[in-house]
Amino acid sequence: MKTIVAAGAATSAAALSMVAMAPSATAAEASPDAAAKVLTCTTYTPDGRTGTANCTNNTNRTIAFRSTVVCGMGLDAAGAWLTLPPGTWGTSSGICPELSTGVGSVNWEEG
Repeated sequence: MKTIVAAGAATSAAALSMVAMAPSATAAEASPDAAAKVLTCTTYTPDGRTGTANCTNNTNRTIAFRSTVVCGMGLDAAGAWLTLPPGTWGTSSGICPELSTGVGSVNWEEG
C-alpha cells in the first residue's frame, strides 16, 4: 500500500512540474477572434470627466467605432457609435458619472 501511494505522489509531482513548465498563452493566442485595430485615433480628456477619441479611417472600407472610458470609483462610460466611411474622421466621447473620481483611461472600440 505504501508503494502505491508513493508512486501516485511521484506521478502527481511529475505532472505538476510539466504543467509549470508549459508556456503560457499570450492575449492574442487566448483570443484568436480579437481583431487588430485599424483606425488611427488620438484620445484625451478635456475636463477630467469626459473621455474623447478622435479617429481617422485610412482604410478602403467603412468602419464603426466608439470611445470607451474607464471611470474611477464609478461605472465606466462609452460614447456613441460612429460610422466612418473611407478617408473620413469622427469624434466619440463618453462622460463619467458625477460621483466617480473621473477618467482613468480612454480607448476606442471598433466594430
